[in-house]
Amino acid sequence: MTASNRVPIIGGNWKMNTDRTTGIALAKAVASGVASLQAQGKKVEVAVFPPFVYLPAISETLCAAGSNIALGAQDVYHAEKGAFTGEVSVGMLRDVGVKTVLVGHSERRHVIHEGDDLINLKVRAVLHHAMRCVLCVGEKLEQRETGQTNTINERQVRLGLRDVRPDELDRLVIAYEPVWAIGTGKTATPQDAQDAHRHIRLVLADLFGKDAAAGVRIQYGGSVNAANAKELMSQPDIDGALVGGASLKDADFLQIVSAACGG
Repeated sequence: MTASNRVPIIGGNWKMNTDRTTGIALAKAVASGVASLQAQGKKVEVAVFPPFVYLPAISETLCAAGSNIALGAQDVYHAEKGAFTGEVSVGMLRDVGVKTVLVGHSERRHVIHEGDDLINLKVRAVLHHAMRCVLCVGEKLEQRETGQTNTINERQVRLGLRDVRPDELDRLVIAYEPVWAIGTGKTATPQDAQDAHRHIRLVLADLFGKDAAAGVRIQYGGSVNAANAKELMSQPDIDGALVGGASLKDADFLQIVSAACGG
């Protein structure tokens, strides 16, 4: 598989934003815009990741609109059930219509202090339940400045995918998010982002083989906006974007979705 065969995938991570009313309005607007693009023959997959408490409402909204936008969750716990106060299982997420789950987002790693072992358990739980897993990886500013970008990304990919089977890769997406670029307005140059994506794909090839690696989609995340999305996603190993702040404004988000289609 080549870059031209990988369908771009755009995710809107709403983080801890919106309320029920604004979330529903945003979902309706995004669903309408995506439907219009797809009606024009544009090939793109889209997912939105609302806060946990609004998942049922957004699920109902997308279903009512007849949308094929995937409902996503921002996190999950790896256990099936039990005495884990405040946690949510894969089965619970599936029960309210969730199709895809973020795992290892930089804010989970560096604010909540989740380690690679826990992240790996979550990845395996999501894939085991036949849901899509978006594994987020990326370096901090001081790591980038000391030339550790590829080392950090490789470690997070290898540990995050430990014991993952090759036949599960069709449900895997990698999101490369340089931590220093998230919410800061700073963005990796298209070439810097491409270099990091290419190295991640080489790591996947070492783990699973070149053909399997060629089929895995790798998103870029880090202050993606309507102005820089097209150039970023024109790179051969960048297969879409995981969007934060710009996903909260339907017009901005839809411009990014359009950019992924070459528009």
